[in-house]
Amino acid sequence: MPEEVAGGGRAAVGVDAQAERHPLENALAVAAITIGVGALILGSVPATHFFGALAAVIGLPLALYSQLISATTNERWLNVIGMVTAFIGGAFALRHGGFGL
Repeated sequence: MPEEVAGGGRAAVGVDAQAERHPLENALAVAAITIGVGALILGSVPATHFFGALAAVIGLPLALYSQLISATTNERWLNVIGMVTAFIGGAFALRHGGFGL
């Protein structure tokens, strides 16, 4: 017999039950990877080093906090990828001039 959803009495078909129970954690994990990848892209382009450094300064603590409150393995994967990309993007941005305009 399929497992039933509490209160609904119907089987959860095609619905990720974990995603419905942790909307804040999921949103933070997606934001962490998005900002991290943005920092990596912006930091690797010399003309946009300031924005890459700024994205890294925002993305790394966000990913760390998101990792602290994460509830599922999928969120943790996204957080770690976001942390690494934000760190590397920040390193590229610092190499190209950092916060100097």
